[in-house]
Amino acid sequence: MDGRHLDRRAFLMAALAVAVLDPLRAETQPLARTPHVGIVADPPHEPNLRLEAFRRRLRELGYVEGRTIVLDVRRWDGTSGETPAIIAELIQMPVDVLVVSATGSTLAAKRRTRTVPIVSAGAGALLEAGVVASLARPGGNVTGLTSVQPALAAKRLDILREAIPALSSVAVLMSPYREIPAVGERYLRETEEAGRLLGLRLHVIRVETPAAIDTAFQGAVQHHADAGIILPNQFWGAHGKRVGELALRHRLPVMSQDPGIVETGGLLQYGVDIVDLWRLAAGYVDKILKGARPADLPVQQPTKFELIINLGTARALGLTIPASLLARADRVIE
Repeated sequence: MDGRHLDRRAFLMAALAVAVLDPLRAETQPLARTPHVGIVADPPHEPNLRLEAFRRRLRELGYVEGRTIVLDVRRWDGTSGETPAIIAELIQMPVDVLVVSATGSTLAAKRRTRTVPIVSAGAGALLEAGVVASLARPGGNVTGLTSVQPALAAKRLDILREAIPALSSVAVLMSPYREIPAVGERYLRETEEAGRLLGLRLHVIRVETPAAIDTAFQGAVQHHADAGIILPNQFWGAHGKRVGELALRHRLPVMSQDPGIVETGGLLQYGVDIVDLWRLAAGYVDKILKGARPADLPVQQPTKFELIINLGTARALGLTIPASLLARADRVIE
């Protein structure tokens, strides 16, 4: 047998060995072209801090936007339908990874595709919505970060009472989770239990539509509530400016998880640092583009939280925020 036959046989044996030892090699190779990442970001009235954190982390990981990575950004407030056209548009472009922000957009994206990798940058109900099989082993095409907020109910009420020592009556404003009603009800149960432990009277006010927001604040005043707490839902973030202004107009100290509310008239914000989740989401994108499978990347729970106090609102309402609480604030709005 001549040398050419030996070389050919050696080559075939080597190729067979690679196929046997590394059957997933084709799935774990990084892309050979400039990757395109679709992003379903916050609505235009929200600050761009989250996107900026995402872009900054990509730069730290060595990407150059427009040269070694392309970001296609669309905006959706989560209230305009189950499968918005922007998600379908991004998937059809196509994109190599889709980054989404909340439970509604994650669920809408999962309904559209089971093949395009999806990274959640802070959805609160990935398990409840059936988007992932478990946090440790997502098992499909979705992974990323979850904001998992219910356990924060007691902390929010405790901070609210620290800011208002005479607090006894609280209006609980909630908007239903239309896709996953059980999630909203779980948030409510957590809040009610925390209220009982703190000896507070809670008045639950359900807000079904944007037009009902004004009525909700009027109801809080009629119940003689000392303050209000807004349960987590993308609905409130979409109407943050209006909610903050109404809180100030009705002289109702409000605690929420949305920075947009506290920035426009709410008193307090305590919750997961969503900007940090967007920064971490860039790491997921990097791993997927380098060949990792979403099914094998565990969903991370939040470890960083922030407290924001609107001192201007406190003054307008005649409240004196304790120095101990101000000292713990991550940001104070004058």
